Amino acid sequence: MNTIISLPESAWRVSRREFFRRLGRTGAVAAAFPAAANALIRSPQAISSEPGKNETFWELVKQQFILREGLILMNAANLCPSPIAVMETVFGYLRDEDEDASFQNRAKYEEFLEISRAKLAGLMGASADEIAMVRNTSEGNNLAVNALDLKAGDEVLLWDQNHPTNNVAWRVRAARQGFAVKYVTLPWPPTSVEEILNAFQKGFTPHTRVLSFSDVSNVSGTALPAKELCAMGHEHGTLVHIDGAQTFGVKKLNLHDVGCDSYAGSTHKWFVGPKEAGLFYVRKDRITDTWPLVVGSGWGDEVAPAPEGARKFETLGQRNDATLAAVAKACELHNILGEELVEKRTRELAAALKEGIAGIPSAKLYTSLDPVLSLGVVIFNLGPGVDHGRAYRELYEKYGVGAAHFPGAKPKLRLCPHIYNTMAEVEKVVSALHSLAGRSA
Repeated sequence: MNTIISLPESAWRVSRREFFRRLGRTGAVAAAFPAAANALIRSPQAISSEPGKNETFWELVKQQFILREGLILMNAANLCPSPIAVMETVFGYLRDEDEDASFQNRAKYEEFLEISRAKLAGLMGASADEIAMVRNTSEGNNLAVNALDLKAGDEVLLWDQNHPTNNVAWRVRAARQGFAVKYVTLPWPPTSVEEILNAFQKGFTPHTRVLSFSDVSNVSGTALPAKELCAMGHEHGTLVHIDGAQTFGVKKLNLHDVGCDSYAGSTHKWFVGPKEAGLFYVRKDRITDTWPLVVGSGWGDEVAPAPEGARKFETLGQRNDATLAAVAKACELHNILGEELVEKRTRELAAALKEGIAGIPSAKLYTSLDPVLSLGVVIFNLGPGVDHGRAYRELYEKYGVGAAHFPGAKPKLRLCPHIYNTMAEVEKVVSALHSLAGRSA
């Protein structure tokens, strides 16, 4: 006999009283919030680059998340928590649908999906018809990989620091269909934008059909000049796809201005949105020639017309309607803070973190200190004598720091601070890294 484990509502629902208790955990935060919030939201440039300034405001932002007490989560490149408002929106929609799963009740979620799509398009400088709501960046990347007719003799130009779904997926398809995959290799880190552009320029040949790159690498933290690379690709007559997993939600975007042909992103990373939702942008004049991965109910037949625009990439079968509808709430929160403010805060935290790591004598930074060549992903090695697997475990178990670890001949650690982190937490993390590096000295 199966045992049904019931999760009490108290385990996930935060009461109004508890929400405001978190919001005003200290009298200083409660008193300072109206002035700080109003000033900073109206004038993002008011945030100082000097550590310690405006921390009252960001302490308040942190209280919008139910992060465990004592946890310093710096793993935004992989998975971010959602703020309370997004969580409760997901749960509310899910409860509504589970109370009445009829076609009649669920019909309204088509409208909710379109609201989410329109809000995403507004954040990204695109039209709603160019946005498909997919499951994550990986699915979006694979749509780009499999969307075109490629054959033996064609070439696809990639960056060796791409995410696997923007590298390995191309190789798997190339093995099946016979086209060639070429890589651009860059130093860790590069020294200038010119060095990056020169390296990519050398990679093009008359046979290059596609340029595909991660605009910020999850394995090195290097940020590429996306707009310039898109222009370069088009000068060579190639299509350009961007894996935006490490920029969507943390950098102000205008995809029409960037000029890419397609772009993929996830809501569960820097966007701090609901889990298992993402977007696939396709420039309007490329939609017709771009093939879907899945053709399911809703694609079109003698009864129903084919979906309009990028919606044709969404015929994936039953989805979690609550997740898709709640994307709109995450968009609202980004609009409240402002994309410029989110980016500026993330850069401020990452800069302080990198400067602290650079102060460790044995450490090596793989991510540039130059903000033009980096964003929020910070990759480093603590020194040749450090067991990085052990350091990764101890960061969490002893110091309460959620990080990422890349094992291998040249092991690395990754830290990715975001808006729910504070300068005080950065200082604690740097102190912990000094201790871990010093133990092996």
